[in-house]
Amino acid sequence: MPETQPSEESEEYETPETAAQRRARRAQFLRDLSEARELRDRVQPRRARAARMRQQMRMRTFRW
Repeated sequence: MPETQPSEESEEYETPETAAQRRARRAQFLRDLSEARELRDRVQPRRARAARMRQQMRMRTFRW
């Protein structure tokens, strides 16, 4: 299993991450996440349909 903690020689310890770098990393993560969700929905259409139905029911019963 790969290491989850960065090693001592890692560049992450040398310079703090700038806000722009953090936003770019977050944007990439969100793109990957949405791509993974789309892939899962294509591979498991029944589960995706059930999830959509649950979400619709939540939105119908939500009170402002």
